[in-house]
Amino acid sequence: MEISLNQEINNSTIKLRQNPQRKKHKVLIGCGAGFGGDRPIAALKLLDGVKGLDYIVLECLAERTLADRWRDVGYGGVGFDPRISEWMIMLLPLAVERGVCIVTNMGAMDPMGAQEKVLEIASSLRLNITVGVAHEVSNDSSASSSPSSGNSYIPEGGISTYLGAAPIVKCLEMYNPHVIITSRVADAALFLGPMVYELGWNWDDLELLAQGTLAGHLLECGCQLTGGYFMHPGDRHRDMSFQHLLEISLPYAEVGYDGEVYVAKPDGSGGVLDFSTCAEQLLYEIGDPSAYITPDVVLDIRNVTFKSFSSSKVLCAGAKASAQSVPEKLLRLVPKDCGWKGWGEISYGGYRCVTRARAAEFLILGCGWMDCSSKRSRLFNLLKSSQLYTLMDQRVAGASGYKKEIVLEKHLVQIHCRVSWLKSLKFIQSISQLFCCIVGHLVERESVFWRTGARSAGTRNIKNQGDPVGVPRRKPVLSKIVSTPSDHDTTFPSNLNLTTETTASIPSGMKVPLYEIAHSRAGDKGNDLNFSVIPHFPGDLERLKKIITPKWVKEALSSVLSPSSFPSAEAINMRDKWVEENVKVEIYEVKGIHSLNVVVRNVLDGGVNCSRRIDRHGKTVSDVILSQQVVLP
Repeated sequence: MEISLNQEINNSTIKLRQNPQRKKHKVLIGCGAGFGGDRPIAALKLLDGVKGLDYIVLECLAERTLADRWRDVGYGGVGFDPRISEWMIMLLPLAVERGVCIVTNMGAMDPMGAQEKVLEIASSLRLNITVGVAHEVSNDSSASSSPSSGNSYIPEGGISTYLGAAPIVKCLEMYNPHVIITSRVADAALFLGPMVYELGWNWDDLELLAQGTLAGHLLECGCQLTGGYFMHPGDRHRDMSFQHLLEISLPYAEVGYDGEVYVAKPDGSGGVLDFSTCAEQLLYEIGDPSAYITPDVVLDIRNVTFKSFSSSKVLCAGAKASAQSVPEKLLRLVPKDCGWKGWGEISYGGYRCVTRARAAEFLILGCGWMDCSSKRSRLFNLLKSSQLYTLMDQRVAGASGYKKEIVLEKHLVQIHCRVSWLKSLKFIQSISQLFCCIVGHLVERESVFWRTGARSAGTRNIKNQGDPVGVPRRKPVLSKIVSTPSDHDTTFPSNLNLTTETTASIPSGMKVPLYEIAHSRAGDKGNDLNFSVIPHFPGDLERLKKIITPKWVKEALSSVLSPSSFPSAEAINMRDKWVEENVKVEIYEVKGIHSLNVVVRNVLDGGVNCSRRIDRHGKTVSDVILSQQVVLP
């Protein structure tokens, strides 16, 4: 195998493409994975089920998985996603046969190491392919030399900056590879890169970039767009059969050269794709909807609309470039070792289980279970600010703010007491893990560098001549159909009878849980959280705006922020004071979908990599909000 690196190191300032050519009138891009633990078999079904698919994107990287990769490197492991072997063994044969390019950020900290692994797999499968890389390098001088550690390159200090679509476009222009492996590229940019390349867009076509970024944002979470998180048993607005959910399909997008965007799923597949599922995904992990920042364009989504073209296809329109069209700086993530993190769990059930759980809390926080007085004293100072989580039925406990889990019988509850701690002492490191945070800060675009390269699984040398060379990616589509084992009928009716748009509003003065009026989904960014409030009946928005205020949001979330499972009156007062001083709530109206986007700052106990909570992402917050009793005016 011959190696060829593009020795021209690029910084991340915006540089217009020279005479870009339109290669297609429309491009079909599928989402094969929406998170690190996604299912390769679902991607294979999408690859097989969508004829004419051009690209399939495997989006498998987040702050949590990035921290995991850095921790693994510290232990002598690999800096890329180790599941890349599993994915490529399953997808490469059909992707090569169909001429579908795979784009993935599974390179994480070490895209070149991932490239080497994919080439090994291709050789074992007797596939002659080209694997490109598009990744960040530490600086323009050190990056110009060949990597010093064999076929790996990990930037100094594990830095990982959110790159835009330009490195992917350059890789396609130079090598036209079968697979592109990236470092930390913004999720939507993984999809935008192929659009820019195939449709002849340029970096100053801001309205086209906005629509393309909208498509990427909708696709990036995979099956969440097609009903995965939307499904809620027993809710007349969101119910669907388990059978239908079992055969849920990943989505894909059809994007035209003029910026027309459809998101779709294969006809006859499970799940649901409609206004409601698109609206939830639109506001996922969004702050200010008038200025959603991506490396390529700052997006204004306030007037985005969705119109169902069929039961499997939705037209998406209205994305615009914000007033500040392109960000001046990029977000750089730096891993930081923060000591050790461990956890333990004690369960109690049955008669007087609440009292027994309180006794456990006293013993654990008091460290009475340890013999060594010096260790007991040191550990007490360490744990006294920790959180003990008890999940219990509120009706039995007779107290508000506790999390409900299971009612075994009328007076039986199961309680889990969970305690976690940071910077543990040496004698408990054997039951702990290295605790790694990801710290973000903004850097100037010109100080962020990247390069591209490609290698072939065959013997041909890939030369940097400016034209796509090496093994041709596009081949005639063969008639062979990949069969995936299933004991289930995968044909579903086009109408699920879901009531996703209510025709009548809830009467004034009636006290109901919020889920009767709206649906919601929560997302996290660092220590901040957002959740949407999407009314089933659009006319209810104005009435909801009078109820959902910053004060109401803080009160609804106060129980989540309790420092203990059994807070005293003094602890509650301290909690409320802390919330008032530190937790900030911003509420935005999104007129195109008649919804609210609520952003809550400093509410996630430090964020997913730092949090001591069971729900580190804050995913259940949307259900906490929807369970609140409200009275519409």
